[in-house]
Amino acid sequence: MRTEIEFADHAAGARAIGELFGVGPELLRDGEGWAVETLTRFGTHNSTHVDAPYHYNSTIRGEPAQTIDQLPLSWFFAPGVVLDFHDRDDGEAIDVADIEAALDVAGHRLRELDIVLIRTGRDAFVDEPDYMARGPGVTAGATRRLYEHGVRVMGIDAWGWDRPLWIQARDALASGRPGVFWAAHQADLAYCQIERLANLAELPATGFTVACFPLRLVGAGAAPARVVAIVGQP
Repeated sequence: MRTEIEFADHAAGARAIGELFGVGPELLRDGEGWAVETLTRFGTHNSTHVDAPYHYNSTIRGEPAQTIDQLPLSWFFAPGVVLDFHDRDDGEAIDVADIEAALDVAGHRLRELDIVLIRTGRDAFVDEPDYMARGPGVTAGATRRLYEHGVRVMGIDAWGWDRPLWIQARDALASGRPGVFWAAHQADLAYCQIERLANLAELPATGFTVACFPLRLVGAGAAPARVVAIVGQP
């Protein structure tokens, strides 16, 4: 799921201006026109992105699930906390008790609309072929507990919020029942996930603000986001 970019330089821009408006390069500063770039294969999940409830299911608690453009902006600019699980093994589950213990270690008491960021350290493998197969994952129970605390945006520095897909698939096939595969995604909760974060190790545990505004793509289940931590603002 790599994004590709086509680049057109200033010379190409000068040619375009000449073709469109008849203005030659002699009428342009240094004979140059505009430089432009075109994104190709830019899916809503290719990069660091925010998932909307619609990504998980068409309905949430009996109501139509919200798409990314229908969510309040207040969700995406709020105090943050980093919960450190970088020592967990690939495929390990992060459950309710783990979340509560990590909050104690961080010295943070959750408030409504806090943004919770799960550090797994798997951003170190973002350029590796097996990136999507790595990392621990957050359980449906832990996700519900965060939701009960008023958290509506949760993020992780791994490929996905749940455990790696191949592990979920193995367990779902072995169990023969729904609710095992993609359990935290399909927990029937109206919340957002930020996936494929990086550099959480550079943040303090608490005492910062997260800005994670997604592109407003009408009707979309997710959107790319430039996620920034503003340190020193609780």
